[in-house]
Amino acid sequence: MDNSLIIALDFATGKEVVGFLEPFEDRKLFVKVGMELFYQEGPSIVHRLKESGHLIFLDLKLHDIPNTVKRAMTGLARLECDLVNVHAAGGKEMMEAAIEGLDAGTAAGRKRPKCIAVTQLTSTSEEQMKNDQLIPVSLTESVLHYASLTKESGLDGVVCSAWEASYIRDRIGSPFLTVTPGIRMENDHIGDQKRVTTPQFAKSAGVSSIVVGRSITRAAEPVKSYEKWLDAWKGVRQ
Repeated sequence: MDNSLIIALDFATGKEVVGFLEPFEDRKLFVKVGMELFYQEGPSIVHRLKESGHLIFLDLKLHDIPNTVKRAMTGLARLECDLVNVHAAGGKEMMEAAIEGLDAGTAAGRKRPKCIAVTQLTSTSEEQMKNDQLIPVSLTESVLHYASLTKESGLDGVVCSAWEASYIRDRIGSPFLTVTPGIRMENDHIGDQKRVTTPQFAKSAGVSSIVVGRSITRAAEPVKSYEKWLDAWKGVRQ
């Protein structure tokens, strides 16, 4: 799972997903199914993508009382996704319950999905964090605290921005996944993101995997765009 480029399938319908994936033919991709798509299509979209051989990050960001998260994860484990997530703000007990649920729902002889925790959204600035969440420390310290809590809870890594990834590596070490959205090419529009970086910077910071959405999914030629991003991420072309 390290060194992956994950395509965010930010579509509202399965039909749009099929249309986007068609030019890729039989290529096996790592794709992210988020709330918008999953809430419209349900588990069927996961089954369809699995049947085509794609790796799946099911990005639902669970955040609830421990028992609810445990039971939800038990059900999600049966979908056999490769990666799922929760909000670290739910706390240690909730994150431990998530792992218990994944273990319970994973069929004998199968590997449970990797589970990571969202630290601070890449659309959140330090000012917003302090004003809206009333967290007085720096944004970096908040992310590091959540990352440490995630590790203690037995999860496999975190969602963070590339700006914090090297600090997480220094404090926690590896193996510990750092999955980073908010990745843009130098001249790209940043949209609603705040803490953005280039794929080259993410690579130099030791990021495990990057998540790229509209720069690929809304491109006139998605396959060429994907190849361009893959080259930049792998370091083939700067």
